[in-house]
This record gives sequence, structure tokens and C-alpha cells, in this order.
Amino acid sequence: MDTIKKIGVFCKQKPDINRKALTELTSWLRDRRYDVLMAPDTAEIIDETSDLNKSDIPSKADLIIVLGGDGTLLSVARLTHPFDVPILAVNLGGLGFLTEVALPDLYSNLEQVLKGESTIERRMLLNAVLLRDGQTVLNDFALNDVVINKSAARIVNLEVHVNGQYMTSYRADGLIIATPTGSTAYSLSAGGPIIHPSMNALLLSPICPFTLTNRPIVIPNQSALQVQLITEEEVQVTVDGQTGYTMFCDDVLEIKQGPAPVSLIQAKGKNYYQLLRAKLNWGRPADDRKPDS
Repeated sequence: MDTIKKIGVFCKQKPDINRKALTELTSWLRDRRYDVLMAPDTAEIIDETSDLNKSDIPSKADLIIVLGGDGTLLSVARLTHPFDVPILAVNLGGLGFLTEVALPDLYSNLEQVLKGESTIERRMLLNAVLLRDGQTVLNDFALNDVVINKSAARIVNLEVHVNGQYMTSYRADGLIIATPTGSTAYSLSAGGPIIHPSMNALLLSPICPFTLTNRPIVIPNQSALQVQLITEEEVQVTVDGQTGYTMFCDDVLEIKQGPAPVSLIQAKGKNYYQLLRAKLNWGRPADDRKPDS
């Protein structure tokens, strides 16, 4: 990692909860002569002002620190990916699959990062393009998933092609197209597999499919998906749970791997399997269990 001088800080908008954490972090960084870059909504939490837009910060910062939950990180990751700036994600939320660093461990992890001793994981993004009559009406990026959801009670009819070849048609409540990072999010609830986030692949998980043989499928990351809406009713396309778009009959949603990954800093002393055990309450190794009395 190159020399770090400017550090962007994003904080979840719950001032009553996060004011203390943000105040301590900015003071700690400024005491060590780092420039702290904040957008107005983050600066406002600690009664400061800023003339920087959120979208300005990734191009100016050498490091990004996110204080919040997975939702906060997802919104920041979608801004940072063109600039390959590493993100240290600190969990102030609940489950936190993406925000690995616990608040008590923030400064030990941060010191390691500033010394250039941290490990960075490259996480693939999805690029979603919605076409209507051949015209682009959406061009967005997702770290977790792109979800097609019904907006009425009726089942959605979707036709899926992979690299121009017909794969299948889904009659379902919707369809989730996820990255390996997003395999532990909505896709997991829909019965999809867990995929190690270091892998590059696309995961398709139908939501409550009418045909029980429609199962989740993992396809290579070089694949280009085309999903056409056959249903007459409009549906909703949601990108990372952050932004929503309307999809109409005969619209085509094209999804492929994004041009650049997101760089996430790994928490010191932790690994992905430890995270799964903690978050999913998996069993402990046999040698950790107490012998029967």
C-alpha cells in the first residue's frame, strides 16, 4: 500500500450512537497529522462542516474508513471501486458479514494498516445495465447483488440467457443475481450456496420458484447474463438494496462482472471461516468442546 496521507471517513447516520466513535477516530487521526475527509452528513454528526460531496472523497483519499453496518459499507463501496482505494470497514451495526472489524479492535487494525502490514481482499462487483427498446435506462454496480422482485401478487416470468444462449425460464417471486460476497446476504435466505468471497463467479438464486427443479446455479464470472421480463406487470430491480428501478415487460437486464474490484481490508487475526462460525452460529471444532461428564 502506498503512503497514506488523506483518509476518508464515512459514518452511519445515527449521531446518538456513533458520535463518540467518530469523535475519537477523527481526533486520533488528526493527532497523527492525517488529513480527514468527510462528507457533510458525516461531519455534521460531530458538529463540523464540509464542502466535499460523498462522490468526491474516493478520488482524493488514500484510505477509506467506514463506521457502520453492511448497508453503510455497500453504499460506500459503490462509490470507491473506480479508484481502487482500500476500505477498512468497522462494524457498528448488527450481523456485519462485510464489516469485519469490531469497534474495540479498530485502532489495533488501523495501526497495522497505516504501517502497510494489512491484507487486502479484492471483491468482484456486478455491472447491471437495463435496456428498454435498445436504450440504456440503468447502468449501476453492486457488491452484493442485483434483485428482480415482483411488485404485485402475481408470479414473475423471466427468461435467462447466458452468453447469448438460452439457459432457462423462471416463474417465481423474483431472481437474485449475486456475487460471492453477496452469497451470504439475500441469496442465502433464498436457499443459495455460500461461496468464498475471494472467488469470482455469478450466482443465480430464484425466489420461491413455481417449479421446484429451478435451483440456484453458479456460473463463471466471465459470463454475460441477459434476463428478459416476460410478465406484463412491471417489477422492481434493486441494486445492493440501495437503489431501485422499474423494469417493464420486454426490458432486458444485462449483468456481468464489473471492470474493477472493491478492495476490502481484512480484520487482523480473523479469517472467513471464523466469520461464518460467529455469524451463522456454526459448531465449534471437536477439540474445543468440553468432554462429557
